[in-house]
Amino acid sequence: MTNMLEVADLAHTYGEHQAIAGLSFNVGAGELVCVVGPSGCGKSTLLRTISGLIAPSSGSVSLDGDHLAVVFQDYSRSLFPWLSVQGNVEFPLRRSLRRAERRARAREALSWVGLEDVGRKYPWQLSGGMQQRVAIARALAYRPSLLLMDEPFASVDAQTRFELEDLLLKVRREHGATVLVVTHDIDESVYLGDRILVLSGSPARLVADLRVDLPDERDQIATRTDETFVALRSKVARLLNLGKAPTVDIEKWAAAEREALSEALVDR
Repeated sequence: MTNMLEVADLAHTYGEHQAIAGLSFNVGAGELVCVVGPSGCGKSTLLRTISGLIAPSSGSVSLDGDHLAVVFQDYSRSLFPWLSVQGNVEFPLRRSLRRAERRARAREALSWVGLEDVGRKYPWQLSGGMQQRVAIARALAYRPSLLLMDEPFASVDAQTRFELEDLLLKVRREHGATVLVVTHDIDESVYLGDRILVLSGSPARLVADLRVDLPDERDQIATRTDETFVALRSKVARLLNLGKAPTVDIEKWAAAEREALSEALVDR
């Protein structure tokens, strides 16, 4: 598998505060990778560093492609209220495409997220979930090599969140998108991801890189009650609890994993 993103020994410091310390990982083409970590550990700083919004203090970020797009948590601020839905989706394409082509691409992206009939409306006329769909459509219309998402579903209600999670999986499956999602929600990371990167407390270090051994086709009810889902959710929770300390004791983590495995075998 070709690596779409390579992060090598990445670090970032704000004044005397170190937010990220020596992070290294890859994201393969077509993968959906979730990043979880304790609150305030530096997850958003990591995403902003990868996106180029801030320069790292050290280390490197390499992208195998020409474009990346970012979807933020606060959809209400990321959309222009004076532009129509169609205009918002077209906006990033204004400098690179002729009018007819960008309109066609925007309409196509809106159809991908189920909003083909609202192009003439304005963001303030839509629900929060629909506004976030517009933000996702705008990112997809750009045809990014990598889609970065910073807690994209945290500001919507639970039912809408489930719908948007399934939408993301559908778009990824049908269009082969490569996606990196930062989330604080353990269940969401397991439900969405091919892999989960677990970070420690600030400064963020990589505690674990976990493979999600679930079918590509996922269901909000059946998947979340699957034994593999439940076991992995528990594992991520244990790692996050351990990772709240600034420095992760790998020996302690390994011992905890062995104990958990022994308990699981006894239960069987």
